[in-house]
Amino acid sequence: MSAEGRSAVDRALAAELRAALGATRAWLAEWLEEGVEAPRSVAPGARPLAMQADLLAAAPAGPRPSLDEVRAHLGDCRRCPLCEGRSSIVFGDGNPQADILFVGEGPGAEEDRRGLPFVGRAGELLTKMIERGMGMPRSQVYICNIVKCRPPGNREPLPQEIAACRPFLDAQIDAVAPKVIVALGRPATSLLLGRDVSITRVRGVWQEYRGTPVMPTFHPAFVLRQYTEENRRLVWQDLKAALTRAGAGDG
Repeated sequence: MSAEGRSAVDRALAAELRAALGATRAWLAEWLEEGVEAPRSVAPGARPLAMQADLLAAAPAGPRPSLDEVRAHLGDCRRCPLCEGRSSIVFGDGNPQADILFVGEGPGAEEDRRGLPFVGRAGELLTKMIERGMGMPRSQVYICNIVKCRPPGNREPLPQEIAACRPFLDAQIDAVAPKVIVALGRPATSLLLGRDVSITRVRGVWQEYRGTPVMPTFHPAFVLRQYTEENRRLVWQDLKAALTRAGAGDG
């Protein structure tokens, strides 16, 4: 990794720590005031996702890192317990200069085996959405997840696991510099918005993450479980809006 790339990623890590220290005080005050109980799925001492502040409110100053530099900085990651059960780190896949970047939740069994995101049944549906629905090859977009290692039993990632991967997701977004981010499902959307959300309430409504427009939509796994004409129509509307916003459908 070049010195400039290493510096850019290191600044993201430092910014996260500074922001986290300030956000913790606000979180504690809110938690005590509202008497919120931590979800049972959250490990002792971990912050619930609803209480996580936006740790990186602005892109780090200086030159953008390349995806190769971000991957090199990630290395053989041992930053959270997910490393113990993985077969592969699932970093990302696609065009490093994509106009549209898709963010999902985490790798499944097939992704863990092959080391690529969205290559199982949900991935096959996502590929159809991109190639048949949006009219572009999958290789033209960039696809990644909020965590890079498979959670046991395909459960949702825990807050400390998300926090460990967060600087690398942000660095991937900085490296690609997409015109639009498509957030697939509730966990990815909640992370980017900095609060727990209901995907049925926010899907199709434009949001923003660090200056980049975000289109929340249903995760392909949800569409497979609820394979109705209505759900397929709603996802198509969301992808068409993202395509238009990115200008990728012009000409």
